[in-house]
Amino acid sequence: MLPELLQRVSLFSVLHRMDKELAEHCRQPGCPYCHGSLYYASYYRKPRGGLEDMPQEYTLRFSLCCGREGCRRRVLPPSCLFMGRKVYWRAVILVVVALRQGKPQRRSINKLQEMFSISRKTIVRWIHYFRSAFSTSPQWQQLRGRLSARVGNDNLPGELLEYFLRYYSDVAHGLVSCLRFLASGHRQ
Repeated sequence: MLPELLQRVSLFSVLHRMDKELAEHCRQPGCPYCHGSLYYASYYRKPRGGLEDMPQEYTLRFSLCCGREGCRRRVLPPSCLFMGRKVYWRAVILVVVALRQGKPQRRSINKLQEMFSISRKTIVRWIHYFRSAFSTSPQWQQLRGRLSARVGNDNLPGELLEYFLRYYSDVAHGLVSCLRFLASGHRQ
C-alpha cells in the first residue's frame, strides 16, 4: 500500500500545501538574526523517486531571505517534501527504509531497488543514517519526548511510521502525519 501511495500526485499536493504553511509560519515573525522582514527566495529542486510527470510546483523548495541591508541571511523553513540536501523525496526515503526494516512488511534490498530504481549503496546509506546519525541527533531527541515509549531508537524510521499508521486508520493520513511530525514536530 505504501509504495502505491508514492505514485499519487494527491500525496505530493498535500505535502506541498503543508510546506507552504510551514514557510509562512516561519516568515511571519521575521528574521531570527536581525528581526527584519523575510521574503521568499524559493528554488526548484529535481527530486528522485516520485512520479515521472510530477507537476513542477511540487518541486519548489521554499526558502526565505532577510530584506534588511547588511543582513540578507537565508532561513530555510522545515519541509515535509524534502529531507535536507538529499535528492530523494522525504516520503520515498521514509517508506524505503521502513519497508526494509519490516514495517509493515519486510522487503529485500533487491526488491526495493527494483521497485524504486534506487541503488543498493543509497539504501544502505539511508539505513545507516537512521541507525546512527538520526537516532542520536538533537532533532530526534526533541521529537522523542512527544511520542509513545513503544517507538524505539533501534528501528527508525520504521517504528515511527508504524506508530503513525496504527494511530490513523487511513494509510495516506498516517504517512502524511509522520512526515509532518518529522519536519515540524507537530502532529496533524
